[in-house]
Amino acid sequence: MPDLPHLAGRVFGTPLLIARGRLEVILGVLGPRLAGGTLESIGPQTDLAPLTSITAERIAVVSVIGTLVSRSGYLDAASGLQAYDDIAEAVAVAMDDASVRGVILDVDSSGGEVGGLFDLVERIKAISSANAKPLWAVANESALSAAYAIASAADRLYVSRTGEVGSIGVVAVHIDESGADAKAGLAWTFVFAGDRKVDGNAHEPLSERARATIQADVDRLYFEFCGLVAGNRGLTSETVRGTNAAIYRGELAIRAGLADRVGTLDLAIAEMAADFDRMASAPRATSNPTPRRISSMATNDTEHSRNEPNEPQPALPAASPVPAIPEPAVPPAQTAIVPATAPAIEPDPTGRLRAEFAEIAAVAAQAARLGVAVDAADAVARGVSADALRRSVLDTLSQRSEATSVIVTAPSTPAAGDSPIVRRARERAAAARA
Repeated sequence: MPDLPHLAGRVFGTPLLIARGRLEVILGVLGPRLAGGTLESIGPQTDLAPLTSITAERIAVVSVIGTLVSRSGYLDAASGLQAYDDIAEAVAVAMDDASVRGVILDVDSSGGEVGGLFDLVERIKAISSANAKPLWAVANESALSAAYAIASAADRLYVSRTGEVGSIGVVAVHIDESGADAKAGLAWTFVFAGDRKVDGNAHEPLSERARATIQADVDRLYFEFCGLVAGNRGLTSETVRGTNAAIYRGELAIRAGLADRVGTLDLAIAEMAADFDRMASAPRATSNPTPRRISSMATNDTEHSRNEPNEPQPALPAASPVPAIPEPAVPPAQTAIVPATAPAIEPDPTGRLRAEFAEIAAVAAQAARLGVAVDAADAVARGVSADALRRSVLDTLSQRSEATSVIVTAPSTPAAGDSPIVRRARERAAAARA
């Protein structure tokens, strides 16, 4: 049976980050047994199975379930307690596993102890930041208080339709056993040194000084808790404190900025796998489908909720496909098309990309005036260079039997007349007539 004094010591006289409902269950079990006797299990029995499972999609699912404590032993685990060190180790091992593509925290907990929590969240953030793999979380069905602090460290947070998140608050419980002592014929005498040594003991009523000391500790921890959640979720501390430790279900959690999407664990696994598949098929793919969260505020629209990473974009209207790019029939020096104004080469990668796209867009515009449809966005996505695109357009024009009519119908504007594509088309048409 679980050790009664040990469990009672973890509940009474110490600040807790736990939802009220779960706290009442624990107090209901411990309270009547403080005078002695046995204690039934206060949580689901466990066979101490590993915290982590690997899905067929090579996604590691780390369980965060039960009452959370700084440390636990065999008896604690049998009572549904889970240690912070075990959670940190499971996340670290999953991130280091070369066969694992991403990690999802499967959270179903009403919270637990303060001790060790902030260090755990900081460690999870450090592990995640040092690794290219995404870290998501699912409130399945509860991510409350200390458990919410852990879930908030994820890049994306799901909550099931009936799931709960929040309870961002701190509570401390003092039990006055003096009345029970008197009925039992017990009289407690403390011999101590240090004026505050026995403040808040269970065998006498709580003094005002002891109450003020406990309240100050609770207030300080509450301030730190709100700051931690605010930083992880991209909210302000005032917004987090404004929840007043309330609990939010499903869609309401999205509106409060405490979650990103409504969905189950299965949905989270499927969407992470789909993101990996998309990134694998796209050019210049990166290994992380979810950018790290940047401070942002949640909105009431779940379709545009905060930091939507790699959402599938609507397809662009289909244009005539860019023809295959054969080797040029004449030396490159004769076929090269130099834009009227060469884009400046910027020193940073973003500037170079903008310059490349501008050059491709200019070629597409020239080609359009000659009746050749070019999808500039598709060319960029496929990594087609501006030079290769020009050669492709020229080759298409040279293969047209009506090259002469192309020249006749080309606009006679200065821009069209100065176009290298038009000049080259005229040259090839003249050569064909000769």
